[in-house]
Amino acid sequence: MKTLLLATAAVAAFAAAPAMAQDVVGSAGITLNHTQFEASGLGVEADTDGFAIDAGVAIPVGEAWTVTLDGVFGYTANEQTANDTAFSGRVHGSTLFGDTRVAGFIGGAEAADEQLWSGGAQVQQYMDKVTLTGSVAYETIDEFDVDAWTVGGDAAYFINPDFRVNAGAAWTTIDFSGFETDAWQANIGGEYRVPNSDLSVTAGFNHAELEDADATIDTFMVGVRISFGGGTLQSRERAGADLGRTVVGAGSFAGAL
Repeated sequence: MKTLLLATAAVAAFAAAPAMAQDVVGSAGITLNHTQFEASGLGVEADTDGFAIDAGVAIPVGEAWTVTLDGVFGYTANEQTANDTAFSGRVHGSTLFGDTRVAGFIGGAEAADEQLWSGGAQVQQYMDKVTLTGSVAYETIDEFDVDAWTVGGDAAYFINPDFRVNAGAAWTTIDFSGFETDAWQANIGGEYRVPNSDLSVTAGFNHAELEDADATIDTFMVGVRISFGGGTLQSRERAGADLGRTVVGAGSFAGAL
């Protein structure tokens, strides 16, 4: 599976090459992150630092459809455990109905050293300065007998076409070998593109809680991105290249544990 995920990330990253079709739109970036994990019910606390390299690309297929590929390579380090790496990747297929994009996706990720599979759907509504996204996802880890359903939403507001702020929230129900628990998470973030440049800076914060373990996960993120394919941050999103940003799921809980 690592080969598939690496291939997905590589395809997305190399899509930035000038040899690709000019209709291809996307971005690649690196993000530094600091995570604070606390599970008072288990008596566990941990801080981790790391980085993630990711890329996303939207490829038009005919006149009606778009294929979006996104992949992430992540690295984390902390004092309690050995350094760790993880890969994830997704393939989205979407189409437009006026100003509404409807998409489905499948993907995979490493979670707690095991394989997580995911699938789901997204709907994006494009307005003058706002993009609203609704998502649903199903995830499973066969080795742990874990199944999870997540629903969530995201609202992005464009102060101008190259300056986006966003906020989102999601609710997850997890079944772990017959034991059920709920979790939720909320996030805020933004991206600003340097004038007359393809370079942008990003920042974000995510808070998540796992109820029965009395666990909280707080993650702070800063990063830089390079866009390709022309246009603005807003047009990049409307091309379907940023679908990966709004995907919901429980993978962040599994990764922290």
